[in-house]
Amino acid sequence: MTAETDRAELIQLFGHYADIADRKEFDELPGRVLTDPLTLDFESVSGIPPMEVPLAEYVEVLRGSFAPFTATHHAITGHVVELDGDRATIHAHVRAEHWVPAEVADGGPDRWLVVGFYDNEAVRTPDGWRFSRVQLTAAHQENTHLASAALPSEQAG
Repeated sequence: MTAETDRAELIQLFGHYADIADRKEFDELPGRVLTDPLTLDFESVSGIPPMEVPLAEYVEVLRGSFAPFTATHHAITGHVVELDGDRATIHAHVRAEHWVPAEVADGGPDRWLVVGFYDNEAVRTPDGWRFSRVQLTAAHQENTHLASAALPSEQAG
């Protein structure tokens, strides 16, 4: 593998990561994107400290967390990849939009917006690159009340 190929695969991994939520594909994609277990750090959004979790547990949190949204869209850009053998760190910009049903919006805004950065770590496995650590740092949010209206309190990103 070349560094260029590794970078391309790691950037594509972010696309698959976004598809888990945006396409609500909780069956096959998580295992193609994430290690088991994995470390999550969504403290800036959820207030929950970083933690290591089994993949199956995280998939169920994702499934429940994204079910209330009528649509989500995660645009992940500006990837900066640092390679170190079979390990990598990837810094990327994210704009994540989450639309709630009209009854949740109750005549008000219908979209929770999160803008910030992912600082993820990945490892090369026999099946390809996988994220072993996902960290989201929110730089700006709008309509955060919609997150608490639509998501369970233990939601992780």
